Amino acid sequence: MPESPIRKLAPFAEQAKASGREVFHLNIGQPDIKTPTEAIAAVREANLEVLEYSPSEGFASYRQALAAYYAKNGISIRPEELTVTTGGSEAILFAMGAICDSGDEVIIPEPFYANYNGFSINAGVNVVPVTANIEDGFALPAVSDFEALISPKTKAIMICNPGNPTGYLYTEEELEALRQLVIKHDLYLIADEVYREFAYDNHQHTSILNLAGLEEHAIVIDSVSKRYSMCGARIGCVISRKADLNATILKFAQARLSPPTMAQIAAEAALDVDASYYSEVKEEYTRRRNILVDGLNAIEGVYCPKPAGAFYVIAQLPVESAEHFAQWLLSDFSHENKTLMIAPAAGFYASAGMGANQVRLAYVLEADKLQQSVELMRLALESYPGKIN
Repeated sequence: MPESPIRKLAPFAEQAKASGREVFHLNIGQPDIKTPTEAIAAVREANLEVLEYSPSEGFASYRQALAAYYAKNGISIRPEELTVTTGGSEAILFAMGAICDSGDEVIIPEPFYANYNGFSINAGVNVVPVTANIEDGFALPAVSDFEALISPKTKAIMICNPGNPTGYLYTEEELEALRQLVIKHDLYLIADEVYREFAYDNHQHTSILNLAGLEEHAIVIDSVSKRYSMCGARIGCVISRKADLNATILKFAQARLSPPTMAQIAAEAALDVDASYYSEVKEEYTRRRNILVDGLNAIEGVYCPKPAGAFYVIAQLPVESAEHFAQWLLSDFSHENKTLMIAPAAGFYASAGMGANQVRLAYVLEADKLQQSVELMRLALESYPGKIN
């Protein structure tokens, strides 16, 4: 099981804090946007005498409310076509376990969410990477690159849209190419769509559930963690229109008994938030993205594509080892008693040697702290002994 590139440097961050330094956390996607008051109030006001198990597939009322949420977003789903999970993480595990036997393969564009590596190991699945390039903003690799990797053990292609860690938002043309490919080779297409609401610059997110002919192929992963700034709730879902697949997913759900009761109450209440909540959050993240990306690209030797979604970027730094640089920031660097915590990007790749000079940064801090973070990055690179000139 691999270490998390997001959390592996935590001991160094704790030491930095113990020494009195302020650490700006750009390493993890923990939003500082407030959780909807409706969700907090629902937990506070829950009139329960016994904290019981919920049904393995999740409360019927929550599943019905989720179906209504998707309908408002132009996605037609019946409550019985989704299973509530303990976070998006469990949804991915259930999906992999339901479609793969030990040794089967899933093709994933890299860099990808680092925990896909851990989930696949947990499920006995082999990740087969197809590499996207920072030069074109991590656009979908050529379909021919995918097709060259398909083997008798290939069961699915998996994407994250918009992407973590790249922020890339797939176009309708790219999704159409994947649609044709999975139908041609009778594969599943798994889409991690947890950042659906975070699409910027008038771009629109397209769900694979709205692509024609994928009724037997599409699996969607979703979560409340980022949409409502509820990372600690651990509520997600897995969606499929294929009845026998849902029956298999339910067996995995039964094996872990039930998703958390109180968190489902909070998640159901969050669905009642006004549409202005999303628009205000998008506006704030767009502002933060521009501060971070424009600031990074103004630093000599740094290159950072401007993404159209999520709240992450991958930046290429003038260093040989981003991992050493990230550790050095916490152990040796300080400016006005402040430093940064960043995530080395190598852990977001499956191919050895990739991403060695790249980092993933999450723009989940308020604007002033992001501006300070950019300045800290500039000063750190100027004084870093391993900088490449």
